[in-house]
Amino acid sequence: MKEVSVQDAVGMVLAHDLTQIIPGEFKGSKFKKGHIIQSEDIEILLSMGKQHLYVVDKEETDVHEDEAAARIAEAAAGRGIRLVAPGEGKIELVAEYDGLLKINTAMLDQLIDQDEIMFASIHENQLVQAGQKVAGTRVIPLFVNESVVKGAERVCQNGSLIEVLPLKSLKIGLVTTGSEVYSGKIKDAFGPVLQKKFTALGSTVVKQLFADDDEQMIADCINQLIDEGVDMIGVTGGMSVDPDDKTPTGIRVAGGHIVTYGAPVLPGAMFMLAYIGNVPVVGLPGCVMYSRVSIFDLVVPRILAGEIPNRRDIKKLAHGGLCQNCEDCTYPRCGFGKSS
Repeated sequence: MKEVSVQDAVGMVLAHDLTQIIPGEFKGSKFKKGHIIQSEDIEILLSMGKQHLYVVDKEETDVHEDEAAARIAEAAAGRGIRLVAPGEGKIELVAEYDGLLKINTAMLDQLIDQDEIMFASIHENQLVQAGQKVAGTRVIPLFVNESVVKGAERVCQNGSLIEVLPLKSLKIGLVTTGSEVYSGKIKDAFGPVLQKKFTALGSTVVKQLFADDDEQMIADCINQLIDEGVDMIGVTGGMSVDPDDKTPTGIRVAGGHIVTYGAPVLPGAMFMLAYIGNVPVVGLPGCVMYSRVSIFDLVVPRILAGEIPNRRDIKKLAHGGLCQNCEDCTYPRCGFGKSS
């Protein structure tokens, strides 16, 4: 940016907005940043009291903010992302379809390490809807050097910075444990809740089996569902630390490889994640039945998106894993989207 006289500014690019005030008639921006000064502008500028202007000291290798933002957004956007240009040098990144938002945070850190680049997003690993704005980018000055844009493109060349993963439609099997339900003393309330939750995520509960508080019976039910071709199993009830709670043992007896028993999430601390072959088995604590937001909403969508969460993934939920029980919760603090 440099200062020049108004008379010498013709053909140059204005570096900032200029406000015009005509008492009783007009007050507002007369010339916008980026405006190319024309000869007919000179008298108007002088009437505004402008003897000198700050203009962009542009070099041949510089890239305008509109082009720079578009190139950065194109480099960063992966599948399920479309670009919208609302103007003024900004590009918005919008979800093309419903799904799970993924962000390469290491790549994002590297991208914004350049002070001239701005890129902001919502939190990853949350469900987003088609048409939802998930990120935005721009460059700070009106023009940036070509090397800045090429540097951004290099950062993103080995993968997507931001993408939306579609959720798979899986066949879900349920095993509901507990002598009180198995004996018919109380009516099962867990099954209808899970059917509603899985349906909202695009999957279908195809069968529900009931087991007494017996690890072998629980294991047999799990294996029966696997033999019948389900893609995922939810086991409900018996996930606390009481001595007669047999569900975790039953999952192990069924051959489950335990990823984690316990999660740093409230509600949902007694959650279990295991795999039998390629079939994920989730041990769901009672909070899933009565809490609008729980461990279910943080982990199950990721599995439906094709991820295979590991122990570290679950442990990372500690940061943001305390539900605030906000009224009409849309996860504004923890960043995980709307509950099903």
